[in-house]
Order: sequence, then structure tokens, then C-alpha cells
Amino acid sequence: MALHVRSPLHDRETIEVPEKVSHLSKPFNGTVGSAKGDEYLISNNIIDLLPAEKEYSLAQSTNHWKVTASVYEDLWRKRSLTLLTGEDFPIEKEKELLLEWVKPKAGSTYLDVGCSTALYARTLKAAEPKSSLVALDFSKAMLLEARLKAEADQTDMYFVRADGREMPFFGKTFDGVVLGGTLNELTDELKVLFECRRVMKDSGVMFMMHLIKSEHWAGRLLQESAEWSGIHFWSVDDSNELFERAGFTVEEQFTRGIVCFTRLKPV
Repeated sequence: MALHVRSPLHDRETIEVPEKVSHLSKPFNGTVGSAKGDEYLISNNIIDLLPAEKEYSLAQSTNHWKVTASVYEDLWRKRSLTLLTGEDFPIEKEKELLLEWVKPKAGSTYLDVGCSTALYARTLKAAEPKSSLVALDFSKAMLLEARLKAEADQTDMYFVRADGREMPFFGKTFDGVVLGGTLNELTDELKVLFECRRVMKDSGVMFMMHLIKSEHWAGRLLQESAEWSGIHFWSVDDSNELFERAGFTVEEQFTRGIVCFTRLKPV
């Protein structure tokens, strides 16, 4: 089905994105716009709804690099949880948890926020081909890499370039929202969480994977040295307070090392 988004310049105006934009086997290039006359470019199936560049931290800025995008999933993401938890934690195990907690359904629509290479979005779509997926990121490089991987997987979805602090979607649009490791890199984490709550239906579910403060002194030193670049870490209690302030309640949660998985529901 077509994707209806909110105009970044006129928040009451609707922009209709044709369904064929999500069909990645055929490149789509063109523009879409609202009745107010504002237009936005679609290049290689990626809808650019970020009309002006924002300020980003150093950690966020590295996501704009093509080399980061090209190695992110295959060299880092597939091995990261084993390294961070200190135990064997293959990416397949993470995918199983994602599907168990989200339970994608036919006819439902899901949003992958800060998608990077759209690992979560691709996993959900593969599990339920009759669902609709939207993958959002501010990085063109990441979205291009995500589009390549989705096409290779024969997984159709919409790719949207936008800022998580000002999502171009109307309220109560999505049946589920997922974030994989994005929270730690955000400069306005509470604002992004508020946006996630706004665009999610009251019956929706949110899947979150993020890193927490290490309990070991050596880990703390490493984390403190990383914070200058814009990466933040919280305790589990502090994280849960953030979620509650944004309008969520924790339904399920477990940690392995410094990795925390949380299933959230709207209050």
C-alpha cells in the first residue's frame, strides 16, 4: 500500500508516496510533494524528507561515511553482541528475540528508527511478507547500503531519510517501532522517544536494544572515554525512567553484559 507521510514544512499536509517506491527490484527516481507545493526528492527508492542538515555529534557523523556503512553490519553488527556480552550471542539469537517480542502481523506497519542497514526491518519483513516496513535514518550512506541489502534479500520496504527528533509521520501510524543500538548515539534521546510514542498506535509494541553502563571498572573507563564523541550510557534504572517519561511501560527486559533488550508498550 502507499505510504502517507507528513510534510516536513506543513505538518498538517499529507504526502502520498506510491507503493512502487517500496519495490526495490526496480529503481525509482522522482519527487513527491504536498498540496502546499513543497517537493522532496526520491533517489534510488530513498525518500529524502530532511530538507536541512542538522547538527550531529562525532559519533553520529561517522554514520555519514561510506566506509562505515559498508562494514557496519558484516564486520561489526554480526559480531558485536558476542563481544559486548562476553558470551556466544550470534545475530540469529537477536533476530529470534525481535520476532518473539514484536510478533509481526500481516497488514500491520512497522518503523525501524535509526535503521543503519535496516537489519531489524529486513528481519521483520522476511518473517511477515504481508506487513509493511519503513526504515528511517539521517545518513544517506547507511540508507544506500540498507537498500542494497534489502534488494539482495528480495525484501521490499520504504526508505526514508529524516531526523528521529522530527519524524515526518502522523500520530498513531505504526503498529510497532524498533530501535537497535540507536539510543546510545542520540543527542536528544528523550525527544526521539517521545516521537516514537507519538507515531505509534496505542496498541503498538516497541523493541529496544541499547547499551548500559558497565559494572566493571575497566568497562567504565572505556565508556567514559567514548562519551566525548557523543555516545551515552545509562544504568537499567535510568534507562527505564527515560522510557517511562516518554510514555512507555516496560513489559519485558533482560541484560547480557552491557547489552539490554527491552519490550515496551505505550501507557
